[in-house]
Amino acid sequence: MYLVCGEALFDCFSVDDASTQANKVQFQAIAGGSPFNVALGLRRMGIDVALLAGLSRDYLGQRLQRVLQDEGVNTRYLQEFDAPTTLAMVAVGADGSPHYSFRGEGCADRQLLQEHLPELDPSVRGLHIGSFSLVVQPIADTLLALVLRERGRRLISLDPNVRLNPQPDIQLWRQRIGELVQHADLIKVSDEDLAQLYPGQAPEGLIQGWLQEHAQLVFLTRGSQGATVFSARHGSWSVASPQVQVADTVGAGDTFQAALIAWLTEQGLDSPQGLGQLTPAQIDSLLRFAVQAAALTCTRTGPDLPYRHQLQPL
Repeated sequence: MYLVCGEALFDCFSVDDASTQANKVQFQAIAGGSPFNVALGLRRMGIDVALLAGLSRDYLGQRLQRVLQDEGVNTRYLQEFDAPTTLAMVAVGADGSPHYSFRGEGCADRQLLQEHLPELDPSVRGLHIGSFSLVVQPIADTLLALVLRERGRRLISLDPNVRLNPQPDIQLWRQRIGELVQHADLIKVSDEDLAQLYPGQAPEGLIQGWLQEHAQLVFLTRGSQGATVFSARHGSWSVASPQVQVADTVGAGDTFQAALIAWLTEQGLDSPQGLGQLTPAQIDSLLRFAVQAAALTCTRTGPDLPYRHQLQPL
């Protein structure tokens, strides 16, 4: 089983059209949050997965828990709080890319303390962390403590997924990412993330530094330009993204992340030792599988991650 850690919220998409009166704004709310999406994506790909998150006891929090249960995500590690559910207001650009504005101060997904950290079942083979839960308190320090506790015992994957609206202090992002890359076995990062974190610096140089820290594999996603893998043992190479009709790119990065973990789990390589055994051909198959899965999500509106049967066999 894989344990995904971090926020769960509702993405609120405007559904206005030209006939809507100026004093009315209509929204469609869809369950989301990057870690939440990764957990659902893993389950849809047939992987046993649990979510470690703080959920509200309010109506929206209970809806989030219902989604998890309906999808088959293990809920044993959830914590409930008397705090609101975070809302992310999403505007989709002409190119399909989302722009977020968060209402999350004091909300339930941020409330996890170190005292809430469970002892993990032996079946938990890996942890995934990412997005603004890495930098908003108190959950940020809680997740760091979990990573430090489990480092070397279980596979640790990291996706910075930088969102400056919940935490605009870029130096805080850099500091926390700098700490976490010393412990993550597998990192997925977008070119947009790196441009925000380290403007003007070449991604290749930054990633080579991460490989010298601890990581064995780093995946750099480039949107419609595909993705590049950097291996500590086998060098780097890129693959192109399939040409698809893009509805929007919401959830594409989360799909890519879920596909990485799902592929490794299917192959029985979802461990620090397993990463070290990967051949160049296996890494290439892993990369192509993740690119294919992300492209499929881009053909759909919102974070509608694919099921395993909708993807090519390995």
